[in-house]
Amino acid sequence: MGSLESNSNVNSNRRQFKPLDPEEFREEAHRMVDFIADYYKNIESYPVLPRVEPGYLHSELPKIPPNHPESFDNILKDIEKHIIPGLTHWVSPNFFGFFPATVSSAAFLGEMLCTCFNSVGFNWLASPASTELEMVVMDWLAHMFNLPTTFMFSGSGGGVIQNTSSEAILVTLIAARDRVLSKIGSHNLSNLVVYGSDQTHSTFFKASKLAGISPHNVRLLPTSLPNSFSLSPSTLQAAVKADLESGMVPLYICATLGTTSTTAIDPISSLADVANHYHIWMHVDAAYAGSACICPEFRHYLNGIERVDSLSVSPHKWLLTYLDCCCLWVKSPTLLLQALSTNPEYLKNKQSEFDSVVDYKDWQVGTGRRFKSLRLWMILRSYGLANLQSHIRSDIELANIFEGFVRSDRRFQMVVPRRFALVCFQLKGNKPGQKEMLNRKLLEWVNSTGRLYMTHTKVGGEYVLRFAVGATLTEERHVVAAWNLIIEAADALLKSA
Repeated sequence: MGSLESNSNVNSNRRQFKPLDPEEFREEAHRMVDFIADYYKNIESYPVLPRVEPGYLHSELPKIPPNHPESFDNILKDIEKHIIPGLTHWVSPNFFGFFPATVSSAAFLGEMLCTCFNSVGFNWLASPASTELEMVVMDWLAHMFNLPTTFMFSGSGGGVIQNTSSEAILVTLIAARDRVLSKIGSHNLSNLVVYGSDQTHSTFFKASKLAGISPHNVRLLPTSLPNSFSLSPSTLQAAVKADLESGMVPLYICATLGTTSTTAIDPISSLADVANHYHIWMHVDAAYAGSACICPEFRHYLNGIERVDSLSVSPHKWLLTYLDCCCLWVKSPTLLLQALSTNPEYLKNKQSEFDSVVDYKDWQVGTGRRFKSLRLWMILRSYGLANLQSHIRSDIELANIFEGFVRSDRRFQMVVPRRFALVCFQLKGNKPGQKEMLNRKLLEWVNSTGRLYMTHTKVGGEYVLRFAVGATLTEERHVVAAWNLIIEAADALLKSA
């Protein structure tokens, strides 16, 4: 048999097209960093909300992709011309809507490394460093929150980085489902019941459907303003007893530390009493407010956490990491593995077969995963616990300042007590029935200026304005300017009312 020869045409084409040339990358990456740094430097010059109409980009860009390469200069120009005008600028210091999507230099550098290595760490062998750094970082964070060792790899539990809270709820719900089904020796899902409150995030309902729970068996229990919109243990217990009496099987409770609407806090310890008594899996969704528990003065909100089954916190909301990053801790990793493990022949290896390693593919819905722990590792090492605590406290103090403005103006009122860095307030109005209309108009007025962005919610039948402090670049002057704009709008609206 003759020797093999290379195909000169193929080699020629590959020489002409180099998807990654280190020197070309070095040059263009430096220019991109300059572009990004200038974006952050000039972020205040952009309206927070875009002033474009639906379909704007489709009409401005070509209908088909280019056949030949375009210059890097032209691409950057089009980003400035077409993309930036259509962005809602979540990193703007004048973004006060929803909850913040925090950023930092350390996280950005960690993300660069994550992208650089392009590690697909679905099992230990696919990337030992990726797996083991995630285990280390999850234990570090657990220490920062003062979690019991039952949630740590150094104890009997462990943690994993999911994409979002939705996935954290879904995988724990699946694990809870399979645990119950194995106990009762049935595959019938029709009588399984899950519990949250009417303030629980909508992803709970979605995750329940994905886990096969009938929408009719998702109990969103009522809360009220006198109860600060937290879930009452007596309400939960009554619902569980009623379901048991009707032959249903209580499966899962989703408690919340810091609801999206008002940052309401469910009483973890009292709810855990109910969950433990009836052997129900209890998960705590602390996506936003959980980050505050790195500060000792907020850790009492986690009282009773040692008696729940799982906890999730999203550092991308308040701990300076980029989207997406949701940290999930479980007391019994084996239950996740039993529910989510796959073991195709092409992934089998000696280390996994002897159960001597963690294979994170069995802790999540998908298989592939990124090296996200690099971001958290860079943040924790670059800033340290003390600076991260200062960051949390600073945002809370800015929210406290804004609350003071609200309370100092008799035309406004607080709707619920401020917790953390979210202020929920209203313009009172001076005529019966006009309050909601006035607040809708006020929100539309201030957001239309492009100078800030707030959102609203409805709780207890009330239309409520939400002012969430926490964008990384926000300073006191931005809060003061926001309030001045709000009272300007209130002056105009009340004068014309």
